[in-house]
Amino acid sequence: MEGSVRRKGSKWYYSFEGPKINGKRKRYERVGGYTKQKALDALRKALNEFEEAGNVFDPTEASVHDYFNFWYEDYVVRNLKYNTQENYRHTMELHILPYIGKYKLKAITPANLQRILDSEFEKGFAKSTVQIIKTVLNTAFKHAVYPYQFIKQSPTQYIKVPKYDVRVGKTRDSLKIFSLEDFKKMNEHVVQASDFYIPMHIAFHTGMRRGEVCGLTWDDISFEDETIKIEKIMIMKRGTKYSIDTPKTQSSYRTISIGQTLINILKKHKLKQSENRLFYGKQYHESNFVCTKPNGNPITPSIIKWHCERIRTETDIDFTFHSFRHTHATMLLENGAKMKDVKDRLGHSRISTTMDIYSHITKKSKRETVAIFENYLQNE
Repeated sequence: MEGSVRRKGSKWYYSFEGPKINGKRKRYERVGGYTKQKALDALRKALNEFEEAGNVFDPTEASVHDYFNFWYEDYVVRNLKYNTQENYRHTMELHILPYIGKYKLKAITPANLQRILDSEFEKGFAKSTVQIIKTVLNTAFKHAVYPYQFIKQSPTQYIKVPKYDVRVGKTRDSLKIFSLEDFKKMNEHVVQASDFYIPMHIAFHTGMRRGEVCGLTWDDISFEDETIKIEKIMIMKRGTKYSIDTPKTQSSYRTISIGQTLINILKKHKLKQSENRLFYGKQYHESNFVCTKPNGNPITPSIIKWHCERIRTETDIDFTFHSFRHTHATMLLENGAKMKDVKDRLGHSRISTTMDIYSHITKKSKRETVAIFENYLQNE
């Protein structure tokens, strides 16, 4: 296939004949730029696109770095949630490309990939981190086989996550679970006018995630039914911008019951919002968010993170905002709640997830198990 360039006015154009369609050839002509060289470069690129059926690079010569960047834009950005996109990008940049980015895609072997998992394991990264690395590798190389057809077989089918010591599990300390006394101390420290007061109480009373708390709007709350409906989340884009997105999994869509203590707090807060709306007048930022500043601006995940760091320093209580979720679940389980009910309340996809996190850290349930046995012996 050949083409040509010509000048028309102040611009240079390139043209070429494409393949036959319905038995007829079609000639394409497009602007190439303001110089002959730019038009020639554009022509060469266009001809290559037709010859290679739109491939952005030659897969036989492509580096892993270039392929992963192509796959990220073509698949990850198009199909996955923003937070997952960021997680994949972070994993690529920190745990994958530094090891194999410079090699050719077609040259990668299972040994190359197993070395990545083994090395990150030896560095002390958590099992969950190494599993995410394996997931990204699996997905990327699977797509390299199909639909891209850049390689014939995925080298990931033989790799395994190194075996972690099963005795090293999640503990109350590792999950940063705090006591009721700690919460009372926080509650005394965080005044009702604080941006953190309402998010803190919602999380403590419901176990909701940070993004779910920030994305909550008043139409999600029913004081009559005493429920909160969770069907959206607030996420932070790069920089300081936020956006509203849907939950990551179907199980995250849920309606949970709330008690009178939280209802009273929310009713009082809603009344305060109405007073602030009158006080600020036209300067008030109108929105339907539950968690807002006095001027109506929404409380974002970044703001919550800032408050957590400050309060942790000032109270000497080791916690993160996710600690409220773990603490809520643990308190429920230690006081007789069923595992399935806690699983549904937290929005876990599988009950095994709930059990893996919490079943071995509920000290009270363990004591009750022994008490049952002791009671049986004494009554026989």
